[in-house]
Amino acid sequence: MTHNDKPVNGQDNPSFLDVLKQLPPVPPAPEPDAKPAGRLAWLRAAWKESWEEGGLLYQRWEEVFEVRHSSWHEVANWIKAAALFGGLSLIVMMLDTAGDVADATLRGLSAVPATSGGDGSGLWGTVDHPVRVFLADQAAHLAVAPAALYAFWQLTGLLGLVGGFFGNAGARIAWLLFGIGTLAMIWSTAPAGGRAAATGLAALMWALASIFALRGLSLRPIVHNHPPQFQPQFSPSLHIHATLPAPAVDGFGDEPDNVHPLQR
Repeated sequence: MTHNDKPVNGQDNPSFLDVLKQLPPVPPAPEPDAKPAGRLAWLRAAWKESWEEGGLLYQRWEEVFEVRHSSWHEVANWIKAAALFGGLSLIVMMLDTAGDVADATLRGLSAVPATSGGDGSGLWGTVDHPVRVFLADQAAHLAVAPAALYAFWQLTGLLGLVGGFFGNAGARIAWLLFGIGTLAMIWSTAPAGGRAAATGLAALMWALASIFALRGLSLRPIVHNHPPQFQPQFSPSLHIHATLPAPAVDGFGDEPDNVHPLQR
């Protein structure tokens, strides 16, 4: 079988042109009066032979079937290429769709004037109206429309709430900053007589919404109990090596007088 690539990880990369070599011989050109049934039979036979054991399509199907039992490095190269191409295509489509959704959301939110909060009556108006007024006053000194600031403020809170519910750390940080910034805007814009009440009411609403945004968050430290690793034990001991002197002998090879043989 002809190969177009060198073996990678002990695998051969067969060429799809090998299927042409597995086809039966091309039948002779039909006569002018002959019917095209011979060429269709040749194609049918080629298709059947490629699915037999050892055929090109049969081997490709076996490689697909072995994917679930193999690691990424053991998968055939053409499967890796197809998976990467499909993944990149999916990411591009998701980013394009997310951009369209975000653009439509911003357009819808920007359609509402930032100062159309009425007189601030009701619980929600007490919290929402100071924010609208604050953003409208700040937009007068910026090159941005008040409705765009208000839409961005709403979108930040929505993404922080939804992302925090699913445990995203960045979304939870955005939710905390969103709440702190909202309290600061209400405190600076609310009437002096009801400033504390409006800020406190906004803090309570933010705390209730944080039940969902900070779901599962715990301030207790996480303690990991690992089994003690093996440590060599050191047992100090003192070894004293004493050498006893040999008995002295005189010059004639006799034992000294103080040494006597044992008598039974």
